[in-house]
Amino acid sequence: MSWRRSFTSQTLRVVLAAGLIMTVPTGPRAWAQEKAEKGGGGFAEPRLGDVPEGAAEMVTEQTDRAIKNGLAWLARNQNADGSYGNGTYRGNIAVTSLAGLAFMASGSSPGRGPYGAHIDKALLYVMDNTSPSGFIAVSAASTHGPMYSHGFGTLFLAEAYGMTHRPEIREKLQKAVRLIIDTQNVEGGWRYQPVRKDADLSVTICQINALRAARNAGLFVPKETVDGCIHYVKTSQNPDGGFRYMIQGGASSFPRSAAGVVALYSAGDYDSKEIDAGVAYLRQYMPEIKLGSRYSHYFYGHYYAAQAMWIRGGDDWNAWYPAIRDELLRRQSPASGHWTDSICNEYGTAMALIILQMPNNYLPIFQR
Repeated sequence: MSWRRSFTSQTLRVVLAAGLIMTVPTGPRAWAQEKAEKGGGGFAEPRLGDVPEGAAEMVTEQTDRAIKNGLAWLARNQNADGSYGNGTYRGNIAVTSLAGLAFMASGSSPGRGPYGAHIDKALLYVMDNTSPSGFIAVSAASTHGPMYSHGFGTLFLAEAYGMTHRPEIREKLQKAVRLIIDTQNVEGGWRYQPVRKDADLSVTICQINALRAARNAGLFVPKETVDGCIHYVKTSQNPDGGFRYMIQGGASSFPRSAAGVVALYSAGDYDSKEIDAGVAYLRQYMPEIKLGSRYSHYFYGHYYAAQAMWIRGGDDWNAWYPAIRDELLRRQSPASGHWTDSICNEYGTAMALIILQMPNNYLPIFQR
């Protein structure tokens, strides 16, 4: 996984002005409005089941206090325009969307609950920055690549629509989903720019997670899109069970391997040998969690690893969550309640809160 700023604000403005975003569906990618209204499509049914026994008890009193303090800090640090982020990441769509998801993971929903107003403001910011083409982007905000922000923004819209069924959200969501479908490259993946060119695993997981959430909310996603993504992710797996950044080659790493497993889960692949090998690879990092090891893309990796183990359930979840829970509690600022990250503290805090609140089972994309 790379977080290079390969797509500058100036480049984004040029792309938008030149109309390089491929949003007009043609041929087999054409959408049928009737199907879009009915939902369905290429995803297998999500694996649903009982919340793992003892999951609620894993959220200890100390964990609950940490969550409340983190949510309060996040609420206090929302920008006036509804966005999140500071410094060069002020107004970043991905950071704003993750903050909204963190509030929703606590049980609030748009316009309802203790953080309903904060979610609404973040939602309005994302919707206001969704172009007529469906592209969710803010040209003036720093980003590791605009399709990262678009993927997380689409996920936020899908989760919000699933909770509210507001028609104005659906209108934006449909366009955002269509853009993802129409910019999938021939390998089956996506990359930084909203064009059908190259692809990498890190951006691809953002898009397939967003499509899964949209499908769960009732929107249509073509089977060929899902099949292409599954092919791309499986082709990206190394013999050690981990995943490389691009299919052309490269070493495995924890963050992208966690993302690879979740990509397959999101696409509806639950019991394949690739899943088993990927989970086995992730298990190797349990000692590093307990030792408090810190490495590049820390929160990104654990955000996806927690999802992978939650869906996996059983002994893997029962061992993984207490380990990362205790480590996150150690990393939280005792004075303010936030978590620090090099991107921005709003990003680290939102990610930590989503991980810690996974046993709540409130976010539709994570529900069992």
